[in-house]
Amino acid sequence: MDASGPNAEQITYWNEKTGPKWVREQARLDKMIAPFGAEAMAALAPRAGEQIIDVGCGCGETSLELGRRVTASGGVHGVDISQPMLARARERAAADGLAHVRFVPADAQTHAFTCDSADAIFSRFGVMFFSEPAVAFANLRQALRSNGRLAFVCWQTAPANPWMAVPMMAAASVAPKPPPPPGAPGPFAFGDRTRVESILSQAGFRDVGVASFTPKVTVGGGGDLDATVDFVLQLGALSAVLEETPEAVARVRAAVMEALTPYATVEGVVMESAAWIVTARA
Repeated sequence: MDASGPNAEQITYWNEKTGPKWVREQARLDKMIAPFGAEAMAALAPRAGEQIIDVGCGCGETSLELGRRVTASGGVHGVDISQPMLARARERAAADGLAHVRFVPADAQTHAFTCDSADAIFSRFGVMFFSEPAVAFANLRQALRSNGRLAFVCWQTAPANPWMAVPMMAAASVAPKPPPPPGAPGPFAFGDRTRVESILSQAGFRDVGVASFTPKVTVGGGGDLDATVDFVLQLGALSAVLEETPEAVARVRAAVMEALTPYATVEGVVMESAAWIVTARA
């Protein structure tokens, strides 16, 4: 995708930096966050024959599952700004014989969706990166048929997610980095449930529901402490910290390993998490 429009910075980030890393770690990421997608999908309750849009579909895990739920009599349209991740998603759909699952490189905030074309919209951690979230959700709402459903999962606040907050604080003790302003695009942009409710109401949704979901997560999908630290360092905000302070890589890694050691188990590094399962209707 051309890095243009209101989310140009995100397009560059997910195509040139993070997207290729997520493709390499696709299996571990999918294993780690599978419970969150399953909970949101249960809230959506997809049915055979439905047309569903999967926003921020990434490497396609949730789009493929949605495709199985709607069967070949329905259709799934996975939307993402990351071309590397979409390429992986297409490979997986072809391998699974899911021709009714299609993937589109597009910014969901500005993409010209066909009005009244979808029965439901779904997202697993793909909606927290819009520069203007109310505008983005209003655009998505136009794609829904009357009484169409929305369900997505997003992270709560950073303090409620020690699996991310603990390594970030450890890294900050070595290489300080100012926190993003509240509500800035990023993993914790929807941490405030009142803000989420307000955004969806502004976008024209009704019957908004926000439920807490707090499973423990095995960071990186399992593996020993060394492998988990490597996983944490190469993805997300910590990766940016290392890019900006390459001279501190060894010290940051040591600090993160020390911080995660108390959480190491025979199953892997297991930590608390907190997400919102959000539902609404057009």
